[in-house]
Amino acid sequence: MASLLSLRDYGSESESDLEDSEELVQHLKPIESAHTVGKDLQLVVSPEKELDDRRHIDPSEKELKYNPKYDELYAPVLGPEALHSKYHEVDRNSLAGHVETAHFNDFEFESQRRTFTTYGYAVDPSISGHPEDGRRYIGDLSSAKKTSGITVFETQHKADLPPKRRRDKNDDASDTEGFKGPWAKFENEKTVMKPSEEEQHDLDEILAKRQKRRKQNDDKPIEEKSLLHIKDAYDYQGRSFLHIPQDVGVNLKSPDPPEKCFMPKKLIHTWKGHTKGVAAIRWFPKSAHLLLSCSMDTKIKIWEVFNNRRCIRTYMGHKQAVRDACFDNTGKQFLSAGYDRFIKLWDTETGDCISRFPSRKIPYCVKFNPDDGNQNLFVAGTSDKKIVCWDIRSAEIVQEYDRHLGAVNTITFIDENRRFVSTSDDKSLRLCFLADQTRRRKKFVKYDIPATFLEAKKACKKMKGFLALPIVSLSLPLLQLMPPSTMWSRQ
Repeated sequence: MASLLSLRDYGSESESDLEDSEELVQHLKPIESAHTVGKDLQLVVSPEKELDDRRHIDPSEKELKYNPKYDELYAPVLGPEALHSKYHEVDRNSLAGHVETAHFNDFEFESQRRTFTTYGYAVDPSISGHPEDGRRYIGDLSSAKKTSGITVFETQHKADLPPKRRRDKNDDASDTEGFKGPWAKFENEKTVMKPSEEEQHDLDEILAKRQKRRKQNDDKPIEEKSLLHIKDAYDYQGRSFLHIPQDVGVNLKSPDPPEKCFMPKKLIHTWKGHTKGVAAIRWFPKSAHLLLSCSMDTKIKIWEVFNNRRCIRTYMGHKQAVRDACFDNTGKQFLSAGYDRFIKLWDTETGDCISRFPSRKIPYCVKFNPDDGNQNLFVAGTSDKKIVCWDIRSAEIVQEYDRHLGAVNTITFIDENRRFVSTSDDKSLRLCFLADQTRRRKKFVKYDIPATFLEAKKACKKMKGFLALPIVSLSLPLLQLMPPSTMWSRQ
């Protein structure tokens, strides 16, 4: 070490050289004891302020064996002196502070506690002698003002409830003109309400939008027309195709059935002309020399049964498939019911559409009243479980029968055309009186029904395997229900 220190004197004597040499050997110098790091970081065990050397007395001690000084008697129990604040000035008798004894109802306490938990406010329980004691709140004062200080056990303050309506009473029974009794209206009550101009404008816009969404063209009937397929509509004597022919070898005008009738054994003829399925065929009344067919191709055709068996005329007036058709007693007119919810009356000879009868639902069957005196009436069974009776002269509904629980499929007149039997998808037969009979009887009769109909009704309930009753027929001799026997051949 001494040799290293002697090197300081070696070399140039200039001041710059001396400073450089001192910096080079600065780390080799011994450390001075007065500037050690340990001394700078040493903990001060005894502070500069002198400690309290008084002997402290335990408050729980009841006997002193020495004579304490005045300062020792009034010295703090433990720790420093108490801070000067209002919190420490309060005489605390619990950890949370000072608790005062007071008489309080358990229900009121629980009510205010729940109210504070729910709404954030409660009644101030402090008693200061102020006149508003019990009316002041603590917590969320804005919420207390908004709810009028109600508790969780109250729904609404009485002052906030709307006033009850009063009736315009007049209980004086002697006042024959002004007596109202218990039927009096409320004061300022409006019995007829009309929308304002703005509401009416909004309603008109809504209705206009609904009408645009609907198919408006479906409710409008198309133009009816017919097409004659034969060359001459009248013969040399001026007779139309409705005239009963006399050159077929059989008297078609005779009301008596033929003496012999045979079961069909051979196909005689097939009429072709419809492009889709045929829904129903109807014979011309009494003579059956013509055949009316309605098809799913929206067309109705009338055919010859004898001679050339041609298609005479095609009636076009329905937009959708035709479900049923029916001749009147003379055969000069017939009705057609289509899926376009229209029933139309046609002139058989000219092909003109005489009138239209719109229906709310699809008519499944249509039938003229067979009575000669009531040819202006016809009944129609619809898909909405109703049977509607129309008057052709006024084009209005005369009667409605609504006792079925399903769509009505067929209608058959019985009892000299005074009643009719209807079949429906509800697996039941219903016996109804006509519109002109309902003045003396109920609209739908359950009494005075023959036993055969009661048995049929019970039998319908037992038909669990059937989905509906599609047709019904009169229990008359077979020859009266069939067309003349000349249709069939033994060949």
